[in-house]
Amino acid sequence: MLVTVTYAPVDGQDATALGYLVHKHPAKVQTFSAPVGDIHVFYPEATVERCTVAVLLEVDPIALVRNKRFLGDAEALGHYVNDRPYVASSMLAVAIGTVFRTAMTGRSDTYPELAASALPLQIEIPVVSTRGDEDLVRRLLEPCGWSVAQERIPLDDAHPEWGDSRYSSVVLTGDVRLAEALRQLYVLLPVLDDSKHYWVGDDEIGKLERAGEGWLTDHPERDLITRRYLLHQRALLEDPAASAERPAPLRQHRAGAVLAALADVGARRVVDMGCGPGALLASLARDRSFTKIVGVDVSARSLELAARMLRLAEASDGERERLELLHGSVVYRDERLRGFDAMVLMEVVEHVDPSRLGALEDAVFASAAPGAVIVTTPNGEYNTLYPDLAPGAFRHDDHRFEWTRAEFRAWAEAVAGRHGYAVEFRPVGEADADRGAPTQLALFRKEAGA
Repeated sequence: MLVTVTYAPVDGQDATALGYLVHKHPAKVQTFSAPVGDIHVFYPEATVERCTVAVLLEVDPIALVRNKRFLGDAEALGHYVNDRPYVASSMLAVAIGTVFRTAMTGRSDTYPELAASALPLQIEIPVVSTRGDEDLVRRLLEPCGWSVAQERIPLDDAHPEWGDSRYSSVVLTGDVRLAEALRQLYVLLPVLDDSKHYWVGDDEIGKLERAGEGWLTDHPERDLITRRYLLHQRALLEDPAASAERPAPLRQHRAGAVLAALADVGARRVVDMGCGPGALLASLARDRSFTKIVGVDVSARSLELAARMLRLAEASDGERERLELLHGSVVYRDERLRGFDAMVLMEVVEHVDPSRLGALEDAVFASAAPGAVIVTTPNGEYNTLYPDLAPGAFRHDDHRFEWTRAEFRAWAEAVAGRHGYAVEFRPVGEADADRGAPTQLALFRKEAGA
């Protein structure tokens, strides 16, 4: 991934002052290490009339695949052959933020007036991903003060009839403060791509506010930029005052009920079976009373998302030992899952075909046999209270069934009796007088001597 910034003054100023503004000497080639590869900073040209600084991110796709966040994905070959090592994206944005951190603040002790002034700059991005309308690049960058020259890259030069790809070569020319130009790149490269290579959390809001200072507030596409930068996450985009007036969503009640049950049984070593992209894992990870946390899912893609949410790529060795993600299934015995204090099946059982519930019972209660098992599942009786849910329909297309309270109780009590557990039932969410709570929870505790 490559981007170059060229300064060609017309007022007699020495162009090599650019080196002082970016805090990188024109006579040196510097290399910085990053989790995704090596960042090289060098100057293809450095004369009095014209000076160009280049940032080249040398992505190591093999290291990315070997990294724990890919978790032995059977489809890992895709990480070798996709476009990420070659196309300007969030990886390059992070590289810019890494090597030009001081320059992005606009501070220069040697040339303070130059750092505070709009400079005649030219930015070249040989290949950038542009997902969206044909005029997306222009709509995002022209309001920032740039003249935009964009050339669409064909899918295949040998087959022009195939048309253009979603990639472009972009050249920006304008009089813009260098710090502001770098901050615009930092924000808009992942916005153009509409993707990021890392998990987006609450701290991204602060990053956007800092990087957008001075140019984003009045940008006509501010809402689009914000949505894409935050990866369309509704929870990050909502007005806190408005969301505070609404009741907590069911998923928060469910996670709270699971955490309360884990506290009641004194669990320290926990398995989240069917962990999905890691919502519960993140809550568990924040509580240091949990000394070992294992997430298991049949979907390699979900495990990859969970790794991003947990930021395992940047975690210490000790934290990686504490947080482990495994590829597995709730219907197969797995010796790696034995000996834990508790296993959580949060909204998992209803995704299993009824004919496979016996295998689930064997894998969880007979083979893994943790000290406690926590199962949550929808209460089918409550579904009539959802106005947008058709009669007889399930809450999710992948649900194979949704038990009534009596059906769930019958299943849970039978399982507990066969494997030496006592079981307790708890409502989750605001309960209706006739139909009960929207979610039902069963807490299984292994009886002494079982």
